[in-house]
Amino acid sequence: MAYAQFGTKRFVGLQDVAIDLNRLTEPGYWAIIGTFEGSWLLLKFETEIENPIDYQGNWNGIDPDNWVSSMNQTEYESAVEGLRQHISLGDVYQANICRVLTTDIQTQGYEIEGLANLLTTGNPAPYSCVISVNQDAHERLTKDVALVSASPELFLARNKQHITSSPIKGTGKTVEDLTEKDRAENVMIVDLVRNDLSRICKTGSVNVPSLLETQSHPGLVHLVSTVAGELTEKISWAEIFEATFPPGSVSGAPKISALKLIKKFEKSDRGPYCGAIGWINTFNDTASIAVGIRTFWKDKHKLLFGTGAGITWGSEPLKEWQETELKCAKLFEVASKKQRKL
Repeated sequence: MAYAQFGTKRFVGLQDVAIDLNRLTEPGYWAIIGTFEGSWLLLKFETEIENPIDYQGNWNGIDPDNWVSSMNQTEYESAVEGLRQHISLGDVYQANICRVLTTDIQTQGYEIEGLANLLTTGNPAPYSCVISVNQDAHERLTKDVALVSASPELFLARNKQHITSSPIKGTGKTVEDLTEKDRAENVMIVDLVRNDLSRICKTGSVNVPSLLETQSHPGLVHLVSTVAGELTEKISWAEIFEATFPPGSVSGAPKISALKLIKKFEKSDRGPYCGAIGWINTFNDTASIAVGIRTFWKDKHKLLFGTGAGITWGSEPLKEWQETELKCAKLFEVASKKQRKL
């Protein structure tokens, strides 16, 4: 079994597996998974088909109390306070602090397609996807690939030379929960994304078509802005990712300083969480790549999920912890249900 599905777009017929972004100069239908730490899995498929969102798989459900976090509440709040001290010194303006949760699953009864079906009804998302590839599908794979995402956030979309990014910053249960801190944080990340895109776009072409829009998703609301530009001629995907990765909304500003502090305070690698998950069609220079949030992935007998929050000087450690819990709540409720093959 080997396929990647993004909405109703499905790639089938696995042709090759690569880890070098320079391979994206080759014509093909590519599904990509980039970890936050910068490693890449590139899956080249032969064919794109239109396929209904109807996955066939069993899912036995996850006990919501059986998740183990890479940081408990005390550790997380301490990390937030530690980061605030760096902000007070001017080392960074904003950075994300994230944690990865893990739970044990059995070999049988936990097919990623079953969880995908639950998510499509229980937590529909604009950048939903499923990537499912058995290790025996290609000699270069070292393990199965099983990932399902309900990401609401666009990292990069491309149509020929036009490129857009729609960072999310600001989360609440309702619109009334969004604060000036959220708005300031969003504007800060918009400036960072504008700077990233200016490195690969024609001078004067980078603009902000929308700023601080409110979007509703199951169980919460977000503030979303959009930044766009016109790519320079003959730009490669390797150059695009070098300029823009990891996404600004899940790293911080300035990005280099934020990444150093993330490494200092977080207890584990994020993996595909906060990375890049999506598709690239190098036949016609189109792409849609999401930020890897609201994402479950399997690693042998483990199921993993990440959650985090953006930290500024105005952050309150307890509230930031509660935001990470809010981002888990709806998805864990969905994953606790059972799904049976029809």
